Amino acid sequence: MTNRVENYEKPKRGVSLYSYAGEFGVTMSLEDMFAEMHDLGARGLEILANSHIEGYPNPSDEWLENWDRLINKYDIVPVEYGHWVDSRLYQGRQLTPEESYEMLVRDFKLANRLGFTVLRTKLGVIDDDLTPVENWKDFIKMALPMAEKYNVRMCPEIHAPTLLKSKMVDEYVEFIEQTGTKYFGLNIDFGVFTTQTLPASEWGPDAFILPESEHSLVEDIIPLLPYVYCCHAKFVKMSEDFQEMTIPYEKIINTLVEHNWDGYMVSEYEGPKKDVTGYAVEQVRKHHVMMKRILGE
Repeated sequence: MTNRVENYEKPKRGVSLYSYAGEFGVTMSLEDMFAEMHDLGARGLEILANSHIEGYPNPSDEWLENWDRLINKYDIVPVEYGHWVDSRLYQGRQLTPEESYEMLVRDFKLANRLGFTVLRTKLGVIDDDLTPVENWKDFIKMALPMAEKYNVRMCPEIHAPTLLKSKMVDEYVEFIEQTGTKYFGLNIDFGVFTTQTLPASEWGPDAFILPESEHSLVEDIIPLLPYVYCCHAKFVKMSEDFQEMTIPYEKIINTLVEHNWDGYMVSEYEGPKKDVTGYAVEQVRKHHVMMKRILGE
């Protein structure tokens, strides 16, 4: 039984194709993943540009025609386009603002062609706390007019160990408020709310396990919601009774509903056994059963 909150405006469900990283090109094609989403009733799509676009950043006309066909056939909504400002492209120096700007605009054009309006914009970082490169404001500000032209919103991902109440997030919000832009916002990864960790025995011997860190309170997201254009519905393990075992999902989703946030939550499976055929597919399915129950669908 869930403590469901009744509200007209609700978050919507989607999937990050990153969830199927161990299946893509092995057991699943792009069309297979779209068909799986359609079967889940999860319309919102996130891709990683350099993984899921054949020939990126210059896909062929044939690939683009097939993309359009699949979007229509499976009733998919292109929601979030994952891309990088590759600040470490050159040894010994970071990208200049002009070089970063050119990289951004290249992706604005492609994302626009594919139908995306939100970008998960990965900025280069300078430390383990994920602090962005010093010149991020320079090239983001340069790019705002082109983001408006191509109708895309750049959203750095707020990911553990970053806290929602932190200097980094404060600076992003300050930038948004000072510029008054609607073309720069936030993507909140639900991993920031992690309250439990899986035993090390659950992970494979070569798995990267994110070190334990302080977590944000769910209510810390409330003042940020006007700037949040997409959420990564991160999860690491679904139980047999359809509960996520590390993140307080019911409280998160009910908080979003209570505050009329109606963007997309895209499932992002980042747990063990991603390379075991079929395991991630089953986990995503369970994740959507849980989200549907909480949302009352």
